[in-house]
Amino acid sequence: MPAINVNPTRQELTRLKTRLRTSIRGHKLLKDKRDELMKQFMDVVRENRALRKRVEEGLMRAHGSFTVASALMSTEMLEQALLYPKQSVELDMTFQNIMSVNVPVYHFKTKSDDAGEIYPYGFAGELDGAVEALSGVLQDMLRLAEIEKTSQLLAEEIEKTRRRVNALEYVKIPQMEEAIQYITMKLDENERANTIRLMKVKDMLLKEAIEEKREADERAIEAFGGRTGAPEET
Repeated sequence: MPAINVNPTRQELTRLKTRLRTSIRGHKLLKDKRDELMKQFMDVVRENRALRKRVEEGLMRAHGSFTVASALMSTEMLEQALLYPKQSVELDMTFQNIMSVNVPVYHFKTKSDDAGEIYPYGFAGELDGAVEALSGVLQDMLRLAEIEKTSQLLAEEIEKTRRRVNALEYVKIPQMEEAIQYITMKLDENERANTIRLMKVKDMLLKEAIEEKREADERAIEAFGGRTGAPEET
């Protein structure tokens, strides 16, 4: 018996064959999608590794500059210098479709294009270097956040696609093939049984016809013999 309950009819056989063809085609498309997603994911991972290294280096430089600035300046002066920022940033988010996965794309724009607008104070030595380092690493940090989210979404889609591919390859398609084989065997058995029944009916009809012909011949012989054996009248 197959793993799924089916009626051994020709209509069910046709339906299962159609579903099997569709499943095989879908399995191939899902495998192609999974392979392409893996390729995209590996590219994102490589970019993520390089970008993370660059961001960490930039943050380390900024942290070092802030450490020197905090050693040279009092806490009150440091807080006062950074209290009122002159520059602002607007962040917009759109989406990019990668193999039916919508991944975020971040766009940021500063209020002013003047690079000097990032300093909300006068000349402060090491603090300038720290602020400039942070300003330089901002774009990389946004790109890193974008890449991190993209890799997460791609990994989730790869896992879902992998489960679907395995379900079709190891469960659905074998079950349908087994059901098709079962229905085919049942239909063949029914056809052979019908053929045997037809042959038996044909033999019975042939025997009846022979018996009827034999009886008819016997009656004809008796009738003919009765006529030939009667005495002649004078």
